[in-house]
Amino acid sequence: MTIGDLLPSRSASVLAVHSIERKLVRGSVILAVLLLPAILGYVASVELLMILVLLFGGVGGAFALLRWPPLGLVILAVVGMAFPTVGPSGLNLSMVMVALLLTLWLADMIVRQKVVWLVAARANWPLFGLIAVAIISFVAGQLRLFSFAEHAPLGAQAGGLVIVLLSAGAFLLVANLVQDLRWLKVITWAFIGYSLLQLVVRIIPPSRAVIGMLVSGDFGSVFWAWLMALAFSQAAFNGDLRPRWRLALGGIVVATLYVGLGLSFKTKGLWLPPLVAIAAILTFRSWKVGLLLAVIGVPVAIYGSSLILESETYSASTRLDAFIIVADMVRNNPLFGLGFANYYWNTPLYAIRGWNVQFSTHNNYLDLVAQMGILGLLTFLWFFWEMGRLGWWLRERVSDGFSRAYVYGSLGGLVATLFTGALGDWILPFFYNIGMSGFRSSVLAWLFLGGLVSLKRMASANKPE
Repeated sequence: MTIGDLLPSRSASVLAVHSIERKLVRGSVILAVLLLPAILGYVASVELLMILVLLFGGVGGAFALLRWPPLGLVILAVVGMAFPTVGPSGLNLSMVMVALLLTLWLADMIVRQKVVWLVAARANWPLFGLIAVAIISFVAGQLRLFSFAEHAPLGAQAGGLVIVLLSAGAFLLVANLVQDLRWLKVITWAFIGYSLLQLVVRIIPPSRAVIGMLVSGDFGSVFWAWLMALAFSQAAFNGDLRPRWRLALGGIVVATLYVGLGLSFKTKGLWLPPLVAIAAILTFRSWKVGLLLAVIGVPVAIYGSSLILESETYSASTRLDAFIIVADMVRNNPLFGLGFANYYWNTPLYAIRGWNVQFSTHNNYLDLVAQMGILGLLTFLWFFWEMGRLGWWLRERVSDGFSRAYVYGSLGGLVATLFTGALGDWILPFFYNIGMSGFRSSVLAWLFLGGLVSLKRMASANKPE
């Protein structure tokens, strides 16, 4: 035996050193965590502490979203209801959330995956067509087609373009990031569950003092349409749910109708789209039921329309006047329109009911033609047509109760969403009417329609060879 045999080996020495280093690092981190709050509390201002909290919270949140990307979509489904407008010109957290998720998603593909890819879907073509037309219209909108009219501020034009881009982005996020049915369930149930607070606050006004801080106020027609579509379809067609949960969803359906018909009858956007959603779901489920609804509903709809027109004669007639004026304006660039928000600044050149004033159309389809031309309207309708085809195809190709109910709910929500576009600019909010704050509600349609593409991928993956 030599002296070298009595000494520790080189590898053992290295391991011992590394062990000591790990202990020192661990102890230093623990000590820093314990001392940092005390030091900051002594030397830092309240503003600095808030900045640090937001910084560390933001970094931690970003890591969590990178680890579980669909988690951000769960937050997106409820963040609009939880927080009001927080920025200039109606900028809100729903818009910020979509922008953040898009950035993280693209960065992950470029940096980690080193390839940019999309789930194959027929709806991608019209969607990217809509994006391309929106960008071209934004550029064309910088040209002055009316010499005597003011140009829309660049911020208003950019706001209109951003609404289109973020709406398309929300659809792509769900379509590509939701690869597990469990996440689609979480997104859906989180939306329905949190929507209960909206219903409670409206039905029981004193509750606003207790839970009012958890809801952000009134929501648009798209919100009520999709709440009804998803709650009704899950209650009616999800056989996997226990009876008490289906009964609870039925209660949400009744409460939604009560809020619209009982408490806010004059606000047509609160009850007409939900009724359209129910009728569409039942019709897609059974053409016989649809025929019965048509026999009963058409006379009722005609009578109801006559009553509404009697009380809304001025509104209906001025909308017709606005249609004629905007149609005349768009002749200057029929393919790509006048650019975002520009027509609003051109309207004083035309007298409406003897007044030369600025006005908006209160109609999504007319807004699309005015801002993005005929091509904008066609790509928009093409996208929704493809989504309708996909939903129809999926009806017989999903097996579990949740998925089947989700498909029918999405078809009903799609039809109701298109209906809301005729009532106002609810699908793609116009900057000078509903404004960017309306994105908190409109994003829901794009969000849940993206779920149909996710279901298609899951159904195709589970199909036997």
